[in-house]
This record gives sequence, C-alpha cells and structure tokens, in this order.
Amino acid sequence: MSDDYCTIRDAVKPPKADGPPYADCVLCREPTEYPESYKGITLCPVCEWQEAQRTACSG
Repeated sequence: MSDDYCTIRDAVKPPKADGPPYADCVLCREPTEYPESYKGITLCPVCEWQEAQRTACSG
C-alpha cells in the first residue's frame, strides 16, 4: 500500500509568479505565490495547507 494514496495527483495548480503583482487568496485575502493575471481560485500557502488538511482522507 502506498503512503500517498490520499493525495490528488491530477489537480491543476496555477503557475507560480515570477514576481509581483500577486493574486489575493480567495479565503484570507493575503498575497499568494500566483500571478494576479491568473483566472481561477488561488490560495495562499497557509490556506492551501489548511484546505489540504481538511480534505485529506476525510472519506
């Protein structure tokens, strides 16, 4: 059995930005690592980690 059976391997993440301006986190409004021009949901590293904790193996 693999240790990473709960991870989502096919999830598409936005490309990391080379520099400012950064997109705001959709949950806490803090700057993310993603470019402001990205269209879609962006989370800061803290919210991304917390969201992963909430959804990991919850089923």
